[in-house]
Amino acid sequence: MQNLRDIRRRIKSVESTKQITKAMEMVSAAKLRRAQMRVESARPYSEKLIQILQSLAGAADIAHPLFEKREVKNTAIVMMAGDRGLCGSFNQNVIRAGEILMAEHDPDDIQLVLVGKKLIDYFKRRRWNMRLTYTDFIGNMDLQRMIDIARDVVELFLTREVDAVKLIYTRFVSTTIYRVTVEDFLPIAKPEGDEAGTSADYIFEPDSETIYADILPRFIQNRIYMSFAESLASEHGARMMAMSNATKNAKEMIDNLTLLRNKVRQASITSELLEIVGGAEALKG
Repeated sequence: MQNLRDIRRRIKSVESTKQITKAMEMVSAAKLRRAQMRVESARPYSEKLIQILQSLAGAADIAHPLFEKREVKNTAIVMMAGDRGLCGSFNQNVIRAGEILMAEHDPDDIQLVLVGKKLIDYFKRRRWNMRLTYTDFIGNMDLQRMIDIARDVVELFLTREVDAVKLIYTRFVSTTIYRVTVEDFLPIAKPEGDEAGTSADYIFEPDSETIYADILPRFIQNRIYMSFAESLASEHGARMMAMSNATKNAKEMIDNLTLLRNKVRQASITSELLEIVGGAEALKG
């Protein structure tokens, strides 16, 4: 039978853990609401950019370096995860998807672009080449850093250091549903116009080439921004769910320990009563 003092100490320890996990759950819930609003407000802009590209593609045949398809010898893989843990399998799911994709290539042909400390900590102990790393976001969105990431990735492609770029991130679907997504990032798949086929005679001002030159960098920046925003919302959601489960488990453990404490205390009282009765009987004899 366990010592009553040890059981009380365990209950106190678990109660402290429960308070921490509950607080983290509430913080993650608040951050999730902000991140979800950010994703939902940014999606219309992203969709409009795609519509503009489709209109341009349907009206003009324009060549641009970001559309250039060439023989793929070297590939960059942009992976996005979190700086911190305590979010269930969120980070591990991204790592698993990355390893599945990388298994199809020779290690010398892969350059990793890692966004998030957990990814960096994992891959720095492995044979893969980490070309670019970004960390210390602390669960916050930084627009300027998203622009920097987009610029650095585009530079790798334009300087022909890589021939293709893949993007791996976690798409936010709902508060409890997140999907790891693998997409082709560069070269851009040239839009084919509207699904029904665009034949309108557009007049561009100043001209279609200038518009493409201005819109494509914005399109790349927006894809990086949206991917990170989706990943951030998914991380907060995953952490909220993980902390909620941890709080429930702590409550169940406290209930079980409380029941055990009561049983031990009852056994101790019964033992003392038996000793008293035994002593009284001995005096009578």
